[in-house]
Amino acid sequence: MAQPAARGANNADAPRTTPSIPAASAALNGIRVLDLTRVRSGPTCVRQFADWGADVIKVEAPVDTAQFGGPRSGPDFQNLHRNKRSLTLDLKSEAGIAAFRKLADTADVIVENFRPDVKNRLGIDYETLSKTNPGLVYASISGFGQDGPYSKRPGFDQIAQGMGGLMSITGKPGEGPMRVGIPLADLTAGLFAAQGILIALMERQRSGKGQWIQTSLLQAQVFMLDFQAARYLMDGDVPKQAGNNHPTSIPTGVFKTADGYMNIAVTGANIWSRFAETMGRADWLEDDRYATPEGRSENRDALGAEIEVITRSKTTAEWIDRFNTSGVPAGEINNIQQVFENPQVQHLGLAQPVTSQERGDTHLVGQPIVMSRTPSHIAAPPPLAGQHAGEVLEELGYSAADIEQMKLDGAI
Repeated sequence: MAQPAARGANNADAPRTTPSIPAASAALNGIRVLDLTRVRSGPTCVRQFADWGADVIKVEAPVDTAQFGGPRSGPDFQNLHRNKRSLTLDLKSEAGIAAFRKLADTADVIVENFRPDVKNRLGIDYETLSKTNPGLVYASISGFGQDGPYSKRPGFDQIAQGMGGLMSITGKPGEGPMRVGIPLADLTAGLFAAQGILIALMERQRSGKGQWIQTSLLQAQVFMLDFQAARYLMDGDVPKQAGNNHPTSIPTGVFKTADGYMNIAVTGANIWSRFAETMGRADWLEDDRYATPEGRSENRDALGAEIEVITRSKTTAEWIDRFNTSGVPAGEINNIQQVFENPQVQHLGLAQPVTSQERGDTHLVGQPIVMSRTPSHIAAPPPLAGQHAGEVLEELGYSAADIEQMKLDGAI
C-alpha cells in the first residue's frame, strides 16, 4: 500500500516500530488495524487482517466484565483473536481517550461494532478521527445499519437469520422455522466488512483518502439469500422450506444408504443421465415423469422414494466411489470429528497448531485461502489482556513514567 497516503497529514512520516509478535503473512505488512470489536462479527472481520500480516492492535477495556463468547481461554475467543497485540484502555477516561486518538492517527484501519450511537458519544467516530487522519478507513458493523427505523435495536445473529429470511427456507416443510447451525449473519457481516476495507484501501492508493465502511448483520443475511432472493425479486416466487431437497436441482438431497446417509447432487441433463445409468435405471431417462426437469420437480417425492430403495442396498462408501467414478457429485455427511479426520481436510492443513497462553499446545482453524508467495499461518496465540500495552504506548512516545501513571489511574 502507498504508505504516505495511509496516515493523516500530522503523522504521515511517523516511524512504525516492528511489533513484538511475528507476522502471520507478508501480504498486509505495513497496515495497522485497531480492533475495537467484540462478540463475533467484528472479530471475524479483524481476523482476516491479523491472519494476513497486518499489525492488529486489540483495544479493550482494562476490566472486561462482558466478554461475549466465553472466557479468553475458551475456543471462541482463541479462534477469533490470534495474531493480534492487546492494549487495554479506558475510553471513558481522559487519558485513555487521548491515547486512543493518538493511536488512531497512526492507523490505516479502525473496526468497531458498537451500537451506532456509542462511537459518537465517545468521540471516536469516523468524522472526528478522519480530521487528523484523512487516510483512515473506518469500518462499522451493526445489527441493522447505522441509521433507519431499526438502527437502535440490539443485534444478534439468530435475530438477523429470522428477519433476513433464512429461517423461513431452512428446515423441513411443516416443522416451523429453523436456524442454521453456524452464526451465518455474524460471520458474513464480518467477511463483507473485511472485503469493504480492502476495497477502500485499494481505492486509497489512487485518492489518498480513507472512507467510512458500513455493513450489518441484516444486510449480510439478505445478501446471502442469493438466488432465493432473486427468485422473489424477479418472479415474485416466495421460497418455502424444502428440508434437504435442493429447491431447483432435482434429485439433489440426502439419501439413506445401508449404513448411514449421503448427499447426491444431480444438476443438468448430463449429470442426470450419468446418475440414472449408475443407479442401473436408464429407463428413468425415458420415463415421462422424470425425463425433464419439470417432470422431476413435479414428481420429486416419487423419484426420491425410488432412489432410496436402491441406495439402501449398498454402503455410503460404495455409493460415493461409484458416483464419483461416473462423474456424479456425491459425498459423505460428516460430523465435526470426521471433518478433521478427513484425508483431504488434513491435506489442506486447515487445522493449524498453536501454543495458547491459556491452554498450551492446541489447534485452530486456519485461513481457507492458499497464496503462492504470501501464505497465512497462525504465528501468535491470542494475547493476554493488555499484554502489549507498554509496547504500544512506547511506540506512541509515552515514557515509562507516563505508562506507570496511567496504570495507577486505571486508564490502562
